[in-house]
Amino acid sequence: MIITDTHTHLYSDAFDEDRDAMMQRAIAANIERFFIPAIDSSYTEAMFQLEKAYPENVYLMMGLHPTSVKDNYKEELKHIETLFKQRSFVAVGEIGIDLYWDTSTLQIQQDAFRQQIHLAKHYNLPIVIHCRDAFDEIFEILEEEKDEKLFGIFHCFTGTLEQAKRAISYNMKLGIGGVVTFKNGGIDKFINQIDLKHIVLETDAPYLSPTPYRGKRNESSYIINVLDKLSELYNLPKGDIAKITTDNSIGVFKI
Repeated sequence: MIITDTHTHLYSDAFDEDRDAMMQRAIAANIERFFIPAIDSSYTEAMFQLEKAYPENVYLMMGLHPTSVKDNYKEELKHIETLFKQRSFVAVGEIGIDLYWDTSTLQIQQDAFRQQIHLAKHYNLPIVIHCRDAFDEIFEILEEEKDEKLFGIFHCFTGTLEQAKRAISYNMKLGIGGVVTFKNGGIDKFINQIDLKHIVLETDAPYLSPTPYRGKRNESSYIINVLDKLSELYNLPKGDIAKITTDNSIGVFKI
């Protein structure tokens, strides 16, 4: 049984004291594939060091997180474009729109999102979408950009059944993490109505720890708790869900 964590910030300074031990805990639990989203240029070197330390397990994305879309966002996008000319990445991510923290940057967030979708299409890569308080705004742009080159993952999906179906209609997998274990998370009420072929697993570590670790630092080994919950909700063996979701991740990332 191989388990894939499709979204985990293992370069975060939250792991500086015990990163190797944390990685070994995950690998011992059969979590062997870790897909690493970018935030902004300040984390690039830490991402490269992580890849160098775990070359058999770690796969890097590159992109500008919507909460890092500030006045200098065009410089940040140039940094990303330069890196894509220098080396390969597995996806453009995480990108999208976040209106939870700051609604005043909506226009430049939309511009950055569109530009990075175009970058992904240019390199025939998936996008990994961050959406917070912005489903309508995200869907508006996906509707504009919908074509055979648009595909990827709707990371940390927390929407409704209707929104799940709409995300899937844009050739997106749903990234399911710790929220599915929350008592009031919501998605546990309908997720088993979504065919598993549309689901991938993630942790978003060090954030969004699953029950029973809520409020504590998340880590990739805790994806087992997500797997356990999905096994319960779909009434399927954990091994089946691990295989299907890993196969789905292979379909997205081509690795």
